Amino acid sequence: MSSRLILQLAALLGALSVAIGAFGAHRLKPLLTANGHLDTFETAVRYQFYHVLALLAVGVLAQARPELRGSLGTTAVLWLAGMVIFSGSLYAICFTDISKFGAVAPVGGVLLIAGWVRLALISY
Repeated sequence: MSSRLILQLAALLGALSVAIGAFGAHRLKPLLTANGHLDTFETAVRYQFYHVLALLAVGVLAQARPELRGSLGTTAVLWLAGMVIFSGSLYAICFTDISKFGAVAPVGGVLLIAGWVRLALISY
């Protein structure tokens, strides 16, 4: 994955994180509070945004160190998949009230962790 693509995805997902968080805080708060999923929603947004910032850093690092782009691209893919699965499953719980989506969240969490481990193993 190119550094440009990583940075573009970080920017788009950053905007999406802010939009989702704001929509949840203002328009969805009564619903999320009523169904007991406000904390779940906040966790989904928080983890998504943490990993957007991490993607941004990886994109910048990939531009500065082109020889690491392949390894950093793998890290980015792991984080992207982890965000989609982890935060996505939590969003699904919030909007459908189907708790079985929670069974998928650990898969996303493992992918997020794998991205961090991959980053740690890169030879700088």
